[in-house]
Amino acid sequence: MTVISLIFVGLIMLYKKELGISSIDAKIALKELHIIIGYVFAVNLLVRIVWGFIGNQYARWSYIFPGKGFIKEVSHYKMSIKEGNPQQFIGHNPLGRLAISFILFLLIILAMSGIIRAGTDVYYPPLGSYFAEYVADSGVNPDTIIPYNPTGTNETKVKELKAFKGPIGKIHLYSAYTLMFIIFVHIFFVVLTEVREGGGLITAMFTGKKVLNRKPLDFEQ
Repeated sequence: MTVISLIFVGLIMLYKKELGISSIDAKIALKELHIIIGYVFAVNLLVRIVWGFIGNQYARWSYIFPGKGFIKEVSHYKMSIKEGNPQQFIGHNPLGRLAISFILFLLIILAMSGIIRAGTDVYYPPLGSYFAEYVADSGVNPDTIIPYNPTGTNETKVKELKAFKGPIGKIHLYSAYTLMFIIFVHIFFVVLTEVREGGGLITAMFTGKKVLNRKPLDFEQ
């Protein structure tokens, strides 16, 4: 839900001119809303990362991340599909594990780049105080620096900060585009897998339980 909310607010920010949003106050308000939702997202992401070390077998990163023999696992899985007798898994199938690994990588990039931009744009924690102190002119209290207001700032350092945050913003933006694409692809293949293999994959996303008609390959007693 937080990802969808972030995408929604992010698109409004991206097309604010087309939507008739032009005031600095509105621009800052949108960024602040995006950042606050981003904090909720980051906390959830952190919980999921920790759960990957202490959770059950199928939630652990040691199970999800591709490891030794993964290419062979993918090959066998694809062969089983071609033969009309797809392998079944309690957790993710090999291609699903690959997708989850890539999505996690994107989410981490988005969280890290978002935190940096929260600090550079509106001086929000945890890095905002550092950036405010950096751009503050000599003798000026960094706490008095206002976003998008040059008063009390050093012009040269503001330009340097813009040069630094520009590439970070592009990384954040294109990672978000990639994530949106991956989400649609992931949904397509989840539905395809449900139709092709059964097992209640979609239902299992909400209940945590699959209905399988034979012993899954990743079952351990």
